Amino acid sequence: MSTVLHSGMSNALHAVEVIGVVVFAISGFVEARQKKMDLVGVFTVAFITAFGGGTLRDILLDRRPLFWVEHQEYPILIFALVICATPFFRHLRAAVADKAIIYADALGLGLFSVNGASLAVEAHMPAFVCIMMGVITGIFGGVLRDMICNEIPLVFRRGHLYATCAFLGCSVFLIANFLHAGQSVAILSGILTTLVLRVLAVRFNMSLP
Repeated sequence: MSTVLHSGMSNALHAVEVIGVVVFAISGFVEARQKKMDLVGVFTVAFITAFGGGTLRDILLDRRPLFWVEHQEYPILIFALVICATPFFRHLRAAVADKAIIYADALGLGLFSVNGASLAVEAHMPAFVCIMMGVITGIFGGVLRDMICNEIPLVFRRGHLYATCAFLGCSVFLIANFLHAGQSVAILSGILTTLVLRVLAVRFNMSLP
């Protein structure tokens, strides 16, 4: 029974990881194209956005090989995305591109934050460390993306809630996990909490005092 549960948890985390890689890569892709980078620049920014947070997470948790090294299909997927999507980007208006970055980044934040917290739980880390590991996983790719694109990282700007959303989402995940709500329910609760809070923060201009 425990083997089946562990397998189900691994499958759920893998699905979350794959979707997170794709949506964060999209946010990096759109940002790089707005900066008028060439294909090499676009791929580099998309790659770093998608893998930056997870790489730091794996290093801190001493997980080897790194997740994108273990799953070579991830960078291949991003490479294919960049090649296939680039010709269509010129038809994307700036306002639509800005919205695409916001929503893709919000979804990626939720997916990767909960994924990082889940892996920390598997590694038997203390609760607060699990939450912080989730926050680091969720925000670090975006930090690198903004730095490479010569922007002040979104998480460091005085404005809408960002890291706070990841912190609260990971907290909800851990609470649901502690209450034995079921792995899928815990993961989905954490992702939705982060995503909804981030979207609401942008929509209603919510920020810390």
